[in-house]
Amino acid sequence: MQAFYLYLIRVAIIAISVSLFFVKTSFAQAPQSYPRVVGYFSIANPLATLSGGKITGNFSKVYTVNFPFGLNLLKSDKFGVSFEITPGVRTENNISKVSSVAFSPGGIFRLKNNFAVVQRVAFETSGRFGFTTILNKIVVKGKDASLFLAVPFATRFGNNIPVSLGTSIQMGLFF
Repeated sequence: MQAFYLYLIRVAIIAISVSLFFVKTSFAQAPQSYPRVVGYFSIANPLATLSGGKITGNFSKVYTVNFPFGLNLLKSDKFGVSFEITPGVRTENNISKVSSVAFSPGGIFRLKNNFAVVQRVAFETSGRFGFTTILNKIVVKGKDASLFLAVPFATRFGNNIPVSLGTSIQMGLFF
């Protein structure tokens, strides 16, 4: 199991390096025209979940990683709508499998200095549903792609499981 974590860390370092290599910073950009469609792909590492009065870390007996991707329809420099699909891969007892896929439409509230707040509803194939609030920051803005970091805060209900509150760290590319 420890070899898997080392492999995952190496893959993440390579992905970050490649992302930074291909993202070209641009200081003088032309004004954007709207509406505009932007795609993205990212990797999200859950940090901790509170459910049933217990806090569970992601690096205990199981490891979960999510791969959110989607399309954003930017209506203006202040607002947009988004649709995201997030497959989740869970590793337990050296067996990895897709544990759930979340379908998450929502609104994007774009703020100053490349910050945004995204509010989504979520419907998971595992039978859970809820909402997710995401704090997002573009850290490297390029001409053709931008690197972003985000912190999602997820609340889930349903499937005869206690309400859960969880947070993750997410990194990805807008293109």
